[in-house]
Amino acid sequence: MRTTKKRPLAVAATAATLALALAACSGGADEDAAETPEASELGQVGAMEDFAVGTTFVATEPVEFGLMYRDHPNYPIKDDWDILTKLEENQKVTFDIQTAPLSDWQQAQSIAIGAGNAKDIISVTYPGQESPFVAGGAILPVSDYVEHMPNFLDKVEKWGLEADLDRLRQEDGKYYLLPGLRESVRPSYSYAVRKDVWEQLGLSLEPESFDDFAADLAKVKAAYPDTFPLSDRWSANGPLEATLNVAASNFGTAAGWGFGEGTYWDEDAEEFVYTGAMDEYRDLLEYYNGLVVDGLMDPESLTQEDDQAIQKMASGQTFAQLTNDQEILKVRTAMTEVGTAGEVVMIRVPAGPAGDILAGTRLVSGAMLAASAAEEDDFLAMLQFLDWLFYSDEGLEFAKWGVEGETFTRDGDTRVLAADIDQNGLNPGAPKALNVDFGYHNGVWMLEHGSSDELDRSMLRPEVVDFVESMSDKELATVAPPAPLDELEREQVSLWQTALKDHVYQNTAAFILGQRPLSEWDAYVAELEGKSMAQYLDVVNGAQQRYADANG
Repeated sequence: MRTTKKRPLAVAATAATLALALAACSGGADEDAAETPEASELGQVGAMEDFAVGTTFVATEPVEFGLMYRDHPNYPIKDDWDILTKLEENQKVTFDIQTAPLSDWQQAQSIAIGAGNAKDIISVTYPGQESPFVAGGAILPVSDYVEHMPNFLDKVEKWGLEADLDRLRQEDGKYYLLPGLRESVRPSYSYAVRKDVWEQLGLSLEPESFDDFAADLAKVKAAYPDTFPLSDRWSANGPLEATLNVAASNFGTAAGWGFGEGTYWDEDAEEFVYTGAMDEYRDLLEYYNGLVVDGLMDPESLTQEDDQAIQKMASGQTFAQLTNDQEILKVRTAMTEVGTAGEVVMIRVPAGPAGDILAGTRLVSGAMLAASAAEEDDFLAMLQFLDWLFYSDEGLEFAKWGVEGETFTRDGDTRVLAADIDQNGLNPGAPKALNVDFGYHNGVWMLEHGSSDELDRSMLRPEVVDFVESMSDKELATVAPPAPLDELEREQVSLWQTALKDHVYQNTAAFILGQRPLSEWDAYVAELEGKSMAQYLDVVNGAQQRYADANG
């Protein structure tokens, strides 16, 4: 149990640094957002006096930080992991760890934070998931402290992430999450197709448009009339959530995993509209309904388990499905197990009616800090350590690759995993795995792959690098402006959000499957109006205007 002495939290104004600009000019809805505690006012135990960009963090004396740890079933935590040993030996950092399984992670976070007994560092929190905890005062407004995180500030400035960070700001102008930072949006999802079948039929692996992709599926159907060319997956929590998320930006909307709170920024109107009522959303559903009607997509795509879809493709019953750069390996393994010949590859995501557009964020899973952490005697050391591990070039490489000469070597500028260690299929058949056996390459330590483009691509298979590069000329979707709700507004809209989203998801499936004709679209939109869609948008647009007025 951690027993460090508590300190009173002192606040004082600082000089006009980048941190001040991030806290005040970019966001602050009140003057407190521009106030940052001086380093001398924070707990000094273990802190370095000269910590800066390029400095390796080494605590001046051993420190122990509380950590709420998400335990992933694919690499369950081990007390003797090399990453824990190295951090203790080299950084003089150990952890008082509270674990919770991946399956119950968000609920465990909520219970711990609500009860006020969350550990100092609350890992694996995606942008937006921190918002429900802000009003209770149990998590720290980390934007007040980033002046003491030089690597974080350096990355934000070099990569131009100020506008992205603004999307994290709450009604008070502060943000409460230390996000993973990416230099660029990195696509990882697209359709996997049977390359041998595509080549047999003379089809392109880079279809220019979704209409072209549908035409290719029709040619596969003509050659294999007893099959569904496409049998999809990821519908456990909603219809085709991954597929619609990937396609939606090319149709000028958002859907699936990207549906979020159901609002979409209309640049022309300069206001938020309701995503599920957009004409562009209708166009997206009409496209996938057309695939079902023409026998090109398996209707079970919206109800089947992921393993069923994988087995259908592995056995040659289907020839395409959505995948990512890791899940495609499962398809290949399943094909080998059942003895199906053929090659599976990812195609470039096609363009759509709205253009050739890639949606995504450069802010990825990060960490919250408990409000009580700021009272710890070693709080400054904690900030320095997290800054080194999450945002320095050295720390990012360490979390991802481990230790040079032990888990990897260099061949010129190329990092090479040790021969007996695998990760991401780089050394298939190796007896050890970098995450399972050593604890590296773990979303808790490396903020779900936030890093430079070079480091991010360093552990990708060549085929994945080729896919990422093939997507690099897509236009990036516009980042919506902030519209932070206050506590009362958040409570007010929560029931509306749920009722609206449930109705959208129910009808998304019905429209795609043809259970409800698209001729009833206007009636469906009227049903959304009856579920307080207009009132919800009034609140969101009011919050956006209030934020814009307060921040020029």
